[in-house]
Amino acid sequence: MIDPDPPPRPFLPQLVVFDLDGTITRRDTLAGYVFGFACRRPWRLLGYLGVLPTLLRFALRRADHGELKGRVIRSVMGGASQEEIRAWTAVWVPRLLARGVFPEALAAIAQHRAAGDRLVLMSATVDLYVPELASVLGFDAHICSQVAWDGVRLDGRLSSPNVRDEEKARQLRRLAAAHPGRRIMGYGNSRPDLPHLRLVDKAVLVNPPPRLRALASDLPVEFKYWL
Repeated sequence: MIDPDPPPRPFLPQLVVFDLDGTITRRDTLAGYVFGFACRRPWRLLGYLGVLPTLLRFALRRADHGELKGRVIRSVMGGASQEEIRAWTAVWVPRLLARGVFPEALAAIAQHRAAGDRLVLMSATVDLYVPELASVLGFDAHICSQVAWDGVRLDGRLSSPNVRDEEKARQLRRLAAAHPGRRIMGYGNSRPDLPHLRLVDKAVLVNPPPRLRALASDLPVEFKYWL
């Protein structure tokens, strides 16, 4: 017989999902990561010439964001060793955190961590540095696009779906299924974040322009303006 007056369910901390670029960081991270790596080895700057055909195809809508991203990484960083990538990431991550993030984002992360919420960093950028950023920032888990390797040498093309648009929504559904009963809160800053933010209990949009505010008008959303 089902108890007509069951005991209350135990409190479950929230599942809180943060976007990275433009939400935690002030700007795109991949461009700075790749360019900084190339500047340490100036001959690699010539690799940007190899991006031009894909960039043209992207402009003509014949290549998507994932293909363009993979081409940039492959053309400029392709062939680099795992040791070189780890060394650059160890230099670049502290630099980014020192001057490239919103203090309000760090405060929000700390507040959720103190409340016992489960924190997930979900980004369309790549696993060359997202795992390290997630660890340093105190996230419990991360989801990001993955790059291919040829043994211990970087290939650079994406080896997974680009975690953007509907792929973010798919990943969020997977997270929700793995954490049943939890309220879900999502932080984002751009139109590609809307598919997964439509699935959360509460959304936060950071520094949204008027057009994005209008597109998000049907969401349970809070707008925050971070400096």
